[in-house]
Amino acid sequence: MDGTSIAAIVLVPLLAVLAPIVAALIGRVAKVPLVVFEIVLGLVFGPSLLGWIPESGFAEALAQFGLALLFFMAGNEIDFTAIKGRPLRRAGLGWLISLVLGLVAGIALAPSVEAGVFIGIALTSTALGTIMPMLRDAGELSTPFGRAATAVGAVGEFGPLIAISLFLSGRSPGLAAVVLIGFAVISGLAIWLASRGPYKWLHSIVTATLHTSGQFAVRLVLLVVAALVCLSIALGLDMLLAAFAAGILYRLLLSGANKPDLEFIESKLEAVAFGFLVPVFFIYTGVTFDLNSLLTEPNALLLLPIFLVLLLVVRGLPGLLAAPVGASGNDRIALGLFSATGLPIIVAVTSIGLEEGVLEAGTASALVGAGMLSVLVFPLIALTRRRKSLGGAKRPPDVDAHIPVEG
Repeated sequence: MDGTSIAAIVLVPLLAVLAPIVAALIGRVAKVPLVVFEIVLGLVFGPSLLGWIPESGFAEALAQFGLALLFFMAGNEIDFTAIKGRPLRRAGLGWLISLVLGLVAGIALAPSVEAGVFIGIALTSTALGTIMPMLRDAGELSTPFGRAATAVGAVGEFGPLIAISLFLSGRSPGLAAVVLIGFAVISGLAIWLASRGPYKWLHSIVTATLHTSGQFAVRLVLLVVAALVCLSIALGLDMLLAAFAAGILYRLLLSGANKPDLEFIESKLEAVAFGFLVPVFFIYTGVTFDLNSLLTEPNALLLLPIFLVLLLVVRGLPGLLAAPVGASGNDRIALGLFSATGLPIIVAVTSIGLEEGVLEAGTASALVGAGMLSVLVFPLIALTRRRKSLGGAKRPPDVDAHIPVEG
């Protein structure tokens, strides 16, 4: 193992430990999302500034797995029965409007139509896996506002993944659609079979190994994620689509199990995801951020605030369509800001664009920088606005909001 991998092994976990400590200290003055500190610490200690954490293949592999688990947890936590109907329909319509606005804006700003498509798709994303823990901690997942935000986030995460598979896969749109339909059929069949439960024999194995070295539930997660990710890679699709579908599939497989067991399993999954791998992704996002290209390439620094505003216009405004009936002005502002919060898919899209030589490094850095700023700023303002709408009252955390419904 080379020195860069050793540095990553030591320093990335150290930053993961420091981030919640710093967040707790700053939290006495202002409530700032934890991912803010993870990204900032990665940027400070990465090659752009101190250079203590170099880029390495080992850390990148862990970061990619962390990104996959972030999307898995998003799929696992969505309660589609709660957001179906008006929230999901209006969120879907809002995303289609976002797609049109994003493509128009991207093509207008980019030197080529192909680059404009990359930019446009990136602007239509919502970081559901990032905002859902915030909504849960704020006790909002089970409220009409929380359901609207979840619906917008679900469509804002799933829609761009479909667009990536259709338009950024390197295939013709027709062939890409056929491949995507094939994946949808296989995944849909698996989800349909899972929904035919409850599978009591499976639940009994889960219960029997909860407190043993067997840990069947956690191992089943890794199997489901690995199986669908391998299927997506074999079909030439983005792995994040598979990770998202794996979360939905796993939720259905365990639907109907004993509630205490489900709560214990969820705590284990959160420990693996948010205690280990997801922080690695956000820290490594800061580590790999190309600050030099942002500062030195012509117009790159100018594009960053433009992209940040476009996230509000392209994604935030259409997200307002899903606002609950009778929502206050503060609630609408909060929903728009949550809708415009995007980073993981922006990172994925820009990575594909750089690999294919379609996006310039400065443009990619400006897009990622705008996504980072959206995560840094938008949720903080959104939660403040939401609290004002509630008259300053705080809700207890939604400890059960992400647990599948029994039966």
